[in-house]
Amino acid sequence: MSGYRDVEIVPDDDYQPVKRPEFLEEGVEVPWQRLAPETLDNLIAEFVTREWEEVGDASATLEEKISQVRQQLQAKRAKVVFDLRSETCNIVVNEPAGQGRRG
Repeated sequence: MSGYRDVEIVPDDDYQPVKRPEFLEEGVEVPWQRLAPETLDNLIAEFVTREWEEVGDASATLEEKISQVRQQLQAKRAKVVFDLRSETCNIVVNEPAGQGRRG
């Protein structure tokens, strides 16, 4: 047995989403250390192929990009978020407390 289980995320009855710009995730943080290693690898790989394609940065290999994102997660400069609206996971910049985006 791997120690990992499927978890259903259900918001509280009184959950009221905060109105935010479309580019911000509306959800809950998922501790990346609690994800199965293969799941985390796949999430990071999907993220870097999608995000780096958008910026057109071809200066680093896929493995280097994955390593950079993993280091950002470990340093708490990025985090894994489960978006309640789209029911998907994504990796987002972890903004320091009190420095949130204004919109």
